[in-house]
Amino acid sequence: MLAFANAKINLGLLLTEKRADGYHNLQTVFYPVKLYDVVELIDADQTSCIIKGIDIPGSAEDNICLKAFKALQADFKLPNQQIVLLKNIPVGAGLGGGSADAAFLIKLVNQKFNLGLSIEQLQNYARTLGADCAFFIANKPSYAYAKGDEFEDIALDLSPYFMVLVKPAIHVSTAEAYQNVKVKQPSTSLKDLIHLPLSQWKGRILNDFEVSVFAKYPQIDEIKTKLYASGATFALMSGSGSSVFAIFEKPVLLPELEKEHKVFYNV
Repeated sequence: MLAFANAKINLGLLLTEKRADGYHNLQTVFYPVKLYDVVELIDADQTSCIIKGIDIPGSAEDNICLKAFKALQADFKLPNQQIVLLKNIPVGAGLGGGSADAAFLIKLVNQKFNLGLSIEQLQNYARTLGADCAFFIANKPSYAYAKGDEFEDIALDLSPYFMVLVKPAIHVSTAEAYQNVKVKQPSTSLKDLIHLPLSQWKGRILNDFEVSVFAKYPQIDEIKTKLYASGATFALMSGSGSSVFAIFEKPVLLPELEKEHKVFYNV
Protein backbone atom coordinates (compact mmCIF):
# COMPACT_ATOMS: atom_id res chain seq x y z
CA MET A 1 0.00 0.00 0.00
CA LEU A 2 1.42 3.37 -0.96
CA ALA A 3 0.69 7.09 -0.87
CA PHE A 4 1.97 10.11 -2.76
CA ALA A 5 3.12 12.75 -0.26
CA ASN A 6 3.03 16.25 -1.72
CA ALA A 7 5.14 19.27 -0.81
CA LYS A 8 3.85 22.64 0.40
CA ILE A 9 4.80 26.26 -0.02
CA ASN A 10 4.36 29.13 2.42
CA LEU A 11 2.33 32.02 1.07
CA GLY A 12 3.84 34.43 3.56
CA LEU A 13 5.56 33.62 6.83
CA LEU A 14 5.58 36.05 9.74
CA LEU A 15 7.43 35.31 12.99
CA THR A 16 5.46 37.15 15.64
CA GLU A 17 6.80 36.01 19.03
CA LYS A 18 9.46 33.83 20.69
CA ARG A 19 7.77 31.29 22.93
CA ALA A 20 8.91 30.08 26.34
CA ASP A 21 9.20 26.52 24.96
CA GLY A 22 11.82 27.62 22.41
CA TYR A 23 9.46 27.64 19.43
CA HIS A 24 8.09 30.73 17.70
CA ASN A 25 4.52 31.85 17.23
CA LEU A 26 3.94 32.58 13.59
CA GLN A 27 1.45 33.33 10.87
CA THR A 28 1.62 31.54 7.53
CA VAL A 29 -0.56 30.17 4.77
CA PHE A 30 0.27 26.61 3.79
CA TYR A 31 -0.57 25.70 0.21
CA PRO A 32 -0.11 22.18 -1.22
CA VAL A 33 1.82 21.85 -4.49
CA LYS A 34 2.25 19.11 -7.09
CA LEU A 35 5.66 17.76 -6.15
CA TYR A 36 5.66 14.31 -4.58
CA ASP A 37 7.52 11.71 -2.55
CA VAL A 38 6.22 8.14 -2.48
CA VAL A 39 5.64 6.35 0.84
CA GLU A 40 4.97 2.61 0.85
CA LEU A 41 4.08 0.12 3.60
CA ILE A 42 4.94 -3.56 3.12
CA ASP A 43 4.33 -6.44 5.55
CA ALA A 44 7.66 -7.58 7.00
CA ASP A 45 9.28 -9.66 9.73
CA GLN A 46 11.00 -6.59 11.18
CA THR A 47 10.12 -2.92 11.11
CA SER A 48 12.59 -0.96 9.01
CA CYS A 49 12.89 1.97 6.63
CA ILE A 50 14.48 1.99 3.19
CA ILE A 51 15.16 5.32 1.49
CA LYS A 52 15.58 5.67 -2.26
CA GLY A 53 15.90 8.65 -4.59
CA ILE A 54 17.39 11.90 -3.31
CA ASP A 55 19.99 11.50 -0.56
CA ILE A 56 18.84 12.90 2.77
CA PRO A 57 20.91 13.65 5.90
CA GLY A 58 21.06 11.04 8.64
CA SER A 59 20.40 7.33 8.66
CA ALA A 60 17.19 5.50 7.77
CA GLU A 61 16.90 4.41 11.43
CA ASP A 62 16.38 8.06 12.39
CA ASN A 63 13.89 8.85 9.63
CA ILE A 64 10.75 10.71 10.65
CA CYS A 65 8.53 8.09 8.95
CA LEU A 66 9.97 5.37 11.14
CA LYS A 67 9.38 7.50 14.23
CA ALA A 68 5.78 8.06 13.14
CA PHE A 69 5.15 4.35 12.58
CA LYS A 70 6.70 3.31 15.89
CA ALA A 71 4.50 5.80 17.76
CA LEU A 72 1.40 4.23 16.24
CA GLN A 73 2.77 0.71 16.62
CA ALA A 74 3.25 1.24 20.35
CA ASP A 75 -0.33 2.43 20.80
CA PHE A 76 -2.08 -0.09 18.55
CA LYS A 77 0.23 -3.16 18.64
CA LEU A 78 0.65 -3.07 14.87
CA PRO A 79 2.50 -5.84 13.01
CA ASN A 80 5.97 -5.06 11.68
CA GLN A 81 6.22 -3.17 8.41
CA GLN A 82 8.90 -2.19 5.95
CA ILE A 83 8.64 1.49 5.05
CA VAL A 84 9.93 2.33 1.59
CA LEU A 85 10.42 6.04 0.98
CA LEU A 86 11.16 7.33 -2.53
CA LYS A 87 12.47 10.89 -2.13
CA ASN A 88 11.82 13.40 -4.88
CA ILE A 89 10.96 16.57 -2.92
CA PRO A 90 14.20 18.57 -2.45
CA VAL A 91 15.67 18.54 1.06
CA GLY A 92 16.51 21.74 2.96
CA ALA A 93 14.23 23.65 0.63
CA GLY A 94 11.40 24.90 2.85
CA LEU A 95 8.93 22.54 1.16
CA GLY A 96 8.05 20.33 4.14
CA GLY A 97 9.02 17.07 2.44
CA GLY A 98 9.93 15.19 5.61
CA SER A 99 6.81 16.40 7.41
CA ALA A 100 4.68 15.38 4.43
CA ASP A 101 6.22 11.90 4.40
CA ALA A 102 5.46 11.38 8.09
CA ALA A 103 1.90 12.70 7.82
CA PHE A 104 1.09 10.53 4.83
CA LEU A 105 2.65 7.54 6.60
CA ILE A 106 0.30 8.18 9.54
CA LYS A 107 -2.70 8.33 7.19
CA LEU A 108 -1.50 5.18 5.39
CA VAL A 109 -1.25 3.26 8.66
CA ASN A 110 -4.73 4.45 9.67
CA GLN A 111 -6.10 3.21 6.36
CA LYS A 112 -4.22 -0.09 6.12
CA PHE A 113 -5.04 -1.23 9.64
CA ASN A 114 -8.53 0.29 9.86
CA LEU A 115 -7.68 2.24 13.01
CA GLY A 116 -10.59 4.63 12.51
CA LEU A 117 -8.66 7.65 13.77
CA SER A 118 -10.27 11.05 13.21
CA ILE A 119 -8.58 13.99 11.47
CA GLU A 120 -7.97 15.56 14.87
CA GLN A 121 -6.42 12.37 16.25
CA LEU A 122 -4.19 12.02 13.19
CA GLN A 123 -3.12 15.64 13.57
CA ASN A 124 -2.23 15.08 17.20
CA TYR A 125 0.15 12.25 16.22
CA ALA A 126 1.63 14.48 13.52
CA ARG A 127 2.14 17.43 15.89
CA THR A 128 4.62 15.38 17.94
CA LEU A 129 6.88 15.04 14.88
CA GLY A 130 7.21 18.59 13.57
CA ALA A 131 5.54 21.99 13.61
CA ASP A 132 4.21 21.78 10.04
CA CYS A 133 3.56 18.04 9.98
CA ALA A 134 -0.09 18.29 11.03
CA PHE A 135 -0.91 20.46 8.01
CA PHE A 136 -0.50 17.49 5.68
CA ILE A 137 -3.24 15.49 7.39
CA ALA A 138 -6.09 17.58 5.93
CA ASN A 139 -3.69 18.82 3.22
CA LYS A 140 -5.65 21.81 1.95
CA PRO A 141 -4.99 25.56 1.86
CA SER A 142 -4.83 26.72 5.47
CA TYR A 143 -4.01 29.76 7.54
CA ALA A 144 -1.68 28.45 10.24
CA TYR A 145 -0.82 30.07 13.55
CA ALA A 146 0.63 29.29 17.01
CA LYS A 147 3.68 27.10 16.19
CA GLY A 148 2.27 26.58 12.72
CA ASP A 149 0.25 23.60 13.93
CA GLU A 150 -3.16 25.25 14.45
CA PHE A 151 -5.23 25.81 11.33
CA GLU A 152 -8.14 27.62 9.77
CA ASP A 153 -9.37 26.69 6.29
CA ILE A 154 -9.11 29.44 3.71
CA ALA A 155 -10.81 29.74 0.33
CA LEU A 156 -7.81 30.01 -1.96
CA ASP A 157 -7.40 28.45 -5.40
CA LEU A 158 -4.27 29.19 -7.43
CA SER A 159 -4.98 26.57 -10.09
CA PRO A 160 -5.77 29.20 -12.78
CA TYR A 161 -2.14 30.36 -12.52
CA PHE A 162 1.17 28.79 -13.54
CA MET A 163 3.48 28.12 -10.63
CA VAL A 164 7.24 27.61 -10.88
CA LEU A 165 9.56 26.40 -8.12
CA VAL A 166 13.31 27.01 -8.22
CA LYS A 167 15.68 25.04 -5.96
CA PRO A 168 19.31 26.18 -5.84
CA ALA A 169 22.08 23.82 -4.74
CA ILE A 170 21.92 25.32 -1.25
CA HIS A 171 20.74 23.63 1.94
CA VAL A 172 19.41 26.10 4.49
CA SER A 173 19.34 24.77 8.04
CA THR A 174 15.99 25.52 9.67
CA ALA A 175 17.68 25.88 13.07
CA GLU A 176 20.19 28.34 11.64
CA ALA A 177 17.45 30.35 9.95
CA TYR A 178 15.51 30.68 13.20
CA GLN A 179 18.61 31.85 15.09
CA ASN A 180 19.00 34.87 12.83
CA VAL A 181 15.40 35.91 12.27
CA LYS A 182 13.85 38.94 13.97
CA VAL A 183 10.35 38.67 15.44
CA LYS A 184 7.76 41.42 15.31
CA GLN A 185 4.01 41.88 15.40
CA PRO A 186 2.66 42.65 11.91
CA SER A 187 0.49 45.71 11.40
CA THR A 188 -1.93 43.60 9.35
CA SER A 189 -2.58 39.89 9.86
CA LEU A 190 -1.57 37.56 7.06
CA LYS A 191 -5.04 36.08 7.44
CA ASP A 192 -6.40 39.36 6.00
CA LEU A 193 -3.60 40.02 3.49
CA ILE A 194 -4.06 36.67 1.74
CA HIS A 195 -7.50 37.77 0.53
CA LEU A 196 -6.06 40.69 -1.42
CA PRO A 197 -5.97 40.25 -5.22
CA LEU A 198 -2.83 38.39 -6.32
CA SER A 199 -1.64 41.53 -8.12
CA GLN A 200 -1.38 43.26 -4.72
CA TRP A 201 0.61 40.56 -2.89
CA LYS A 202 4.06 41.85 -3.90
CA GLY A 203 5.55 43.89 -1.05
CA ARG A 204 2.65 43.05 1.27
CA ILE A 205 2.86 39.30 1.75
CA LEU A 206 6.32 38.70 3.17
CA ASN A 207 8.57 35.96 4.48
CA ASP A 208 10.45 37.12 7.57
CA PHE A 209 13.23 34.60 6.90
CA GLU A 210 14.21 36.31 3.65
CA VAL A 211 16.20 39.15 5.28
CA SER A 212 18.70 36.94 7.12
CA VAL A 213 18.75 34.10 4.58
CA PHE A 214 19.30 36.45 1.63
CA ALA A 215 22.12 38.15 3.54
CA LYS A 216 23.96 34.85 3.87
CA TYR A 217 22.91 33.38 0.51
CA PRO A 218 22.55 36.24 -2.00
CA GLN A 219 22.07 33.65 -4.76
CA ILE A 220 18.57 33.00 -3.41
CA ASP A 221 17.76 36.71 -3.56
CA GLU A 222 19.00 36.73 -7.16
CA ILE A 223 16.60 33.92 -8.04
CA LYS A 224 13.66 35.91 -6.71
CA THR A 225 14.80 39.01 -8.65
CA LYS A 226 15.11 36.99 -11.87
CA LEU A 227 11.64 35.49 -11.40
CA TYR A 228 10.11 38.96 -11.18
CA ALA A 229 12.18 40.05 -14.19
CA SER A 230 10.70 37.07 -16.08
CA GLY A 231 7.17 38.35 -15.47
CA ALA A 232 6.10 36.72 -12.22
CA THR A 233 3.11 38.33 -10.55
CA PHE A 234 4.35 37.17 -7.17
CA ALA A 235 7.50 35.44 -5.92
CA LEU A 236 8.67 34.46 -2.43
CA MET A 237 11.07 32.15 -0.66
CA SER A 238 9.22 29.20 0.86
CA GLY A 239 9.63 28.45 4.55
CA SER A 240 13.19 28.96 5.77
CA GLY A 241 14.50 28.35 2.25
CA SER A 242 16.21 27.61 0.01
CA SER A 243 13.54 27.21 -2.66
CA VAL A 244 11.74 30.17 -4.24
CA PHE A 245 8.35 29.89 -5.91
CA ALA A 246 6.75 32.23 -8.41
CA ILE A 247 3.20 32.62 -9.65
CA PHE A 248 2.75 33.57 -13.31
CA GLU A 249 -0.37 34.54 -15.24
CA LYS A 250 0.58 32.14 -18.07
CA PRO A 251 3.06 29.29 -18.72
CA VAL A 252 6.73 30.21 -18.97
CA LEU A 253 10.09 28.57 -19.55
CA LEU A 254 13.14 29.79 -17.64
CA PRO A 255 16.22 28.34 -19.39
CA GLU A 256 18.61 30.82 -17.77
CA LEU A 257 17.60 29.68 -14.29
CA GLU A 258 17.76 26.03 -15.40
CA LYS A 259 21.48 26.42 -16.11
CA GLU A 260 22.34 26.77 -12.42
CA HIS A 261 19.31 25.56 -10.50
CA LYS A 262 16.66 22.86 -10.47
CA VAL A 263 13.41 24.29 -11.88
CA PHE A 264 10.03 22.63 -11.41
CA TYR A 265 7.23 23.82 -13.67
CA ASN A 266 3.48 23.86 -13.03
CA VAL A 267 3.75 22.58 -9.48
